[in-house]
Amino acid sequence: MSVADYMTAHLVVVNPKTTISVAVDLMRKNSIHRLPVMDGNQMVGLITHGIIQRALPSQATSLSVYELNYLLNKTTVDQIMTTEVQTVAADAQLEAAIATMRRHKIGVLPVMNDHQVVGIITNNDILDALLNITGYGEPGIVTRVVIHHDQVGVIFAISKVLAANDLSIQTLMVVNHQATKIIELHVNSELAEPVNQALIAAGFDVQPVSQH
Repeated sequence: MSVADYMTAHLVVVNPKTTISVAVDLMRKNSIHRLPVMDGNQMVGLITHGIIQRALPSQATSLSVYELNYLLNKTTVDQIMTTEVQTVAADAQLEAAIATMRRHKIGVLPVMNDHQVVGIITNNDILDALLNITGYGEPGIVTRVVIHHDQVGVIFAISKVLAANDLSIQTLMVVNHQATKIIELHVNSELAEPVNQALIAAGFDVQPVSQH
């Protein structure tokens, strides 16, 4: 899973001399909260909804609506943008993007190919990726097999049991829980019971999953 598989390739950008009012309007119209700041083909910063909120005067100030609008129309993004922008390569693993976001406590990474910005990936894109990877919402059922000790070829053995019952695995995830592993399977079946029974009959420890 690479960053390029799940990034947003359609970029909405601003230049350094874009006013805050225009940047806010772009965010609102495109339902986004971050804008790369581009000087030609070079990214020079990032402006976010949070940065704008922090830069605005407090509601406790005596500024009138007209004065506030004047401020928004005169202040440009290069005056308040962050120039220390964390990025990620397009061919990096998705896990690398997640680790970078967590390490720096941020929710967005511009995606680079060499020195060019080719996309952007946000925490919402990460959540969408998780739904895609798990096959959430797709036809089929989900069941879990608990593995109490490391077993060579266990996934192959599970596949053989399912194939013998004319079933196939659509997605598979492995969750580590200290001394045990849980193999979560999304199987092409309308009913969970036949799948679980086939696995139990083959000697596997099955942990049924609520289908709601």
